[in-house]
Amino acid sequence: MANVTKIQGPFWTRHLDKCSILLFLLLCELLPRAGGLLQTFVAPPSLVLKTLAELFATGGMTKHMALSLYRATIGFVAAAAVGIPLGFLLGGGFRTFERLVNPLLLFLGQVNPFSLLPLFVLLFGIGELSKGVMIFWVCLGPILFSTVNGVKSIDPLLIKSARATGANLTTLFSKVVLPAASPGIFHGLKIGAGTAFFMLIAAEMIGASSGLGWLIWNAQVNFQIPRLFAATVVISLLGLAINALFEVLEAKLTGWKQHSIDQG
Repeated sequence: MANVTKIQGPFWTRHLDKCSILLFLLLCELLPRAGGLLQTFVAPPSLVLKTLAELFATGGMTKHMALSLYRATIGFVAAAAVGIPLGFLLGGGFRTFERLVNPLLLFLGQVNPFSLLPLFVLLFGIGELSKGVMIFWVCLGPILFSTVNGVKSIDPLLIKSARATGANLTTLFSKVVLPAASPGIFHGLKIGAGTAFFMLIAAEMIGASSGLGWLIWNAQVNFQIPRLFAATVVISLLGLAINALFEVLEAKLTGWKQHSIDQG
């Protein structure tokens, strides 16, 4: 039997994603050094890395990262604590409650959170409470509606089969409803976590004296372009890390569903 050799294309076609990143970094390094406006408003990656090293060495960047992550986590956890139980109520057959609450939630979900930021500051001040309330608000919608959709997508035959075996409400919820709705819940949690972090950056630019958002605002006011780009890079990397973390958790906790699909 003849050996079949897999024909591979050039290196750059097989690693196109990596080549595009390297090309982008190379252009960002060379173009500012050519002079003109780019030299004034764009920091080369080598200078950004040097600035990052200095910020981490002094502990400033670590402090701002920790504060931003703490603020985002508080609002996110509060939204999950409210949104997931409320989602089960709205999606679990309480028709009167759903008809009463759902129109209001749909209306409030369409309100731009940026437009509410001045209101939150007026009501709760420029301290930590206003930031926590804002993060809670922007996270609640994705978590709540994803939980509702997850509960409503449960196959009724699963519930009927569990009831036929004599399962009580606790067993029915823990063994059937919660696992079946978990993919939808995790989808909302992942969206909410990303939204929380990036919305916090905007809030810190307006009413804060610390955090990554404040660091960007302060660098912009003082025209410290390398610091501005350094903070932006950290925010992007943290956003990717948060998304990757939830993907790992989702794969571990809901991997049974994909396995059952593959088996089917």
